[in-house]
Order: sequence, then C-alpha cells, then structure tokens
Amino acid sequence: MRASNRPETPRGPCVEPRRSMAVCALIGAAVTAAVDEIVFHQILGRHHFYDRATTGVGLFSDGLLHTAELLALCAGLFLHADLRRHGSLATPPAWAGLFLGMGAFQLFDGIVDHKLLRLHQIRYGVDVTPYDVTWNLTT
Repeated sequence: MRASNRPETPRGPCVEPRRSMAVCALIGAAVTAAVDEIVFHQILGRHHFYDRATTGVGLFSDGLLHTAELLALCAGLFLHADLRRHGSLATPPAWAGLFLGMGAFQLFDGIVDHKLLRLHQIRYGVDVTPYDVTWNLTT
C-alpha cells in the first residue's frame, strides 16, 4: 500500500516538473542570498542589508537576512528530499529552477533593494551606475 497521494503511472511514480522547478528556485534564491550576505556583507564589509541607519541596525538587518536565507534553504532542501524520496524529481526543470532562483534573487536585489527601495548600495562615495549595470548584467 502506498503512503503517498501522488499519482503513479504504469512505469512508476509520476515526476513533478513544476514542483521540481519551484523547489529548486527556492534553493537557488537562498544560496545566492547566502553568498551575497556572507561575501559582501560579512567578509568584504561592503554594506549591510539596511544601510540607512546605525551600524548596529545594519548588523541586525544582516542577521534577519541571514535567518530568512537559512530558513528558505532548509525548507527548499526538505522539499527537494521529499521529491527525491518519492521518485518525482524532474532533473532538467530542477536545474532550470535553481538558475532561475539565483538570477531572480540577483535582479530583485539589484533593482528593488538597490534602486527602488534604496536599502543599500554596492559602493558609497562614487557614481554607482557602472556598478549597478555590471551587477545586474552578470546575473
């Protein structure tokens, strides 16, 4: 008796391409957020997630970003394990979702966080336009 509600085809478990893509997009966004937060916020100290206040508020905002990114990564990995356990992971859509999530995070960060909300900038004291264009084109 099957414990899952997933439909089964005559050849075995049914793969789920849309779910595979969505789960891996979550993982991709979380991994890219982690790289951004660890490299640019912690190691290089370029900026904080919210730079329009004191350093303490900036560090607190980095902690909130790190917490959200870790929760998203854990949720994504659990959902990925569920797909694999039931044999319903669709590999090509999963890879596409991973890269889609990575790019979506970068574009959201570059356009919404940097330009629209002005939460933080890539650099300070210089014309940031070349940095922003380069940042968004590399995604």
